Amino acid sequence: MNEVLALEIEDLENKIDELIQLCDELEHKYKVLQSDQETWLTERSSLMQKNKLAKNKVEAMIMRLKALGEE
Repeated sequence: MNEVLALEIEDLENKIDELIQLCDELEHKYKVLQSDQETWLTERSSLMQKNKLAKNKVEAMIMRLKALGEE
């Protein structure tokens, strides 16, 4: 009976160790995802700013072309 109990305890210890390892892996993956998200948000902000500048330049060119056409 003691041997059965010892085996069950050892099995539980192994399962707990596996869960701890899984938690560590998930924590690492979560940190990587958070880092990626920060990178993407920074890149998105930069691209939006560049898009706004390009839009303003195109609008200015259109206005100059219209002004040239009216001359």
